[in-house]
Amino acid sequence: MKKVGIIMGSDSDLPILKKTASTLRSLGIPYETHVYSAHRTPAEARDFALNARENGFGVLICAAGMAAHLAGAIAANTTLPVIGIPCKSNTLDGIDALLATVMMPSGIPVAAVAIDGGVNAALLSAQILALSEPELAEKLDEKRKKDAEAVLEKDAGIAARIEE
Repeated sequence: MKKVGIIMGSDSDLPILKKTASTLRSLGIPYETHVYSAHRTPAEARDFALNARENGFGVLICAAGMAAHLAGAIAANTTLPVIGIPCKSNTLDGIDALLATVMMPSGIPVAAVAIDGGVNAALLSAQILALSEPELAEKLDEKRKKDAEAVLEKDAGIAARIEE
């Protein structure tokens, strides 16, 4: 199975990416994590992206806040799918990062998940990889089923709880 690359612009993004890594592990998906900055280490970020396919990666997840140029910088140097996670900041509550992540020019796509959406980035990566991994597709189907069952269990007990 191809690996997922998890790249964060700063180690301050680690709490979000721990959820990403945990979700990938639960599905048996191999991954690697790195800290590369689009602005402070552009050569290293570029080299990683340029060599990602030959190094066994199938999807790249990039998390960054504020200007959030990391996903775009990585996408500019690979044709692998890139998923951007806009991270919340104290300045504009993550709206700045969200806009920077989704406003890519034509020809350099970056998929974007919700602000601090590390779990969804992992799941989207899994869905992409599952196109050629039937066992992973089955795991995703099972996860969806279990998630639905958990909601229905809550539904069954909510009437009694609202009367408390």
